[in-house]
Amino acid sequence: MPSVDPQSEAAQQLVRSIREIPAPAGTALHVGGASAVLVDAKHTIAHRLPLALSLITVSTFVLLFRFSRSVLLPLKAIVLNGVSLAAVLGAMVWIFQDGHLRSLLGFTPGPLSTTMPVLLFCIVFGLSVDYEVFVLARIKEAHDAGQDTSASIVTGVARTGGIVTTAGALLAFTLLSFGTSKVSLLQFFGIGAGFGVLLDATLVRGVLVPALMRLAGGLNWWAPRPFAARPSPRPTPARRPPPPPPPPRPRPPQQQPEQQPRQLQEQPREQEESRSSHA
Repeated sequence: MPSVDPQSEAAQQLVRSIREIPAPAGTALHVGGASAVLVDAKHTIAHRLPLALSLITVSTFVLLFRFSRSVLLPLKAIVLNGVSLAAVLGAMVWIFQDGHLRSLLGFTPGPLSTTMPVLLFCIVFGLSVDYEVFVLARIKEAHDAGQDTSASIVTGVARTGGIVTTAGALLAFTLLSFGTSKVSLLQFFGIGAGFGVLLDATLVRGVLVPALMRLAGGLNWWAPRPFAARPSPRPTPARRPPPPPPPPRPRPPQQQPEQQPRQLQEQPREQEESRSSHA
């Protein structure tokens, strides 16, 4: 029985040394135990990790490229997600492996689990891409509406800042509550995922994304000509039919002059003739 820690590098090297010993003819050499399980798990993850990372990177790039019609924006999203994950893994090493905050959280320091960082990577990366799509959708919408890059960044961040920050804070506080557990794996998952979501929703989406897009300027929307976004045709305003002519105004009835009775018109003449005869 080895006298070292089963998870230590010395125990893992012992397993590798035993497996390199040639077995007798007609027999197979098997090594078991916690150290052998750890060696096999690390070998399997390291063997499949490049393929998994390639699939995640390519699929994320293709989806974001088809959405934004840009080469730089998907690359920027992948790089910033990698920065967030590196910060999260560094914080987990500082807390759980180096033993900081062990008196507050009540755990025993030790090497990180082999499988838990992979699970943490998948969850934090997926949430980061989700927040990226929220912010990028509003920025692209403002840019397509005719605003320049600077104005569209301000408009997009202003429209999504409250939603992303509130959603990230609610999810982060829920995940951080796992830190009150006495199981180290739950503590690792809850604190790591909560810290990653909180970091991505505040510092990355609120500061780094607008700053990098502002520095890139017009390169944000560059793509090869066959894949470039075509400007949407402006809708021509529909011509309104001319208004109908106003209806003709009714003519007022013409007033005919009143005809005085013929007797009244001839009476002065008779009076004049009678006067002239008397004279």
